[in-house]
Amino acid sequence: MSSALTLALTDAERRTLCDARKRHDKPYVRERAAALLKIDDGWSGRKVAREGLLQSRTPDTVYTSYHDWQDHGIAALHIEEGRGL
Repeated sequence: MSSALTLALTDAERRTLCDARKRHDKPYVRERAAALLKIDDGWSGRKVAREGLLQSRTPDTVYTSYHDWQDHGIAALHIEEGRGL
């Protein structure tokens, strides 16, 4: 069984994600920020995927956002250039 997702966001990271969730012009960035904030609040990745976003997603989508954040920080919110969005 895999371990629960956990984040230990700094105050600055949390403020940045809150701002992105509220004000970013790209909907996918707002959604990723919202998912990460809910994980930081103790939600499971599966619960975030099923109940925590405006549209339900597969858990793997949330897990990918989580792992990208772990690897790349704030840069993970954006889709790499050339990916089509």
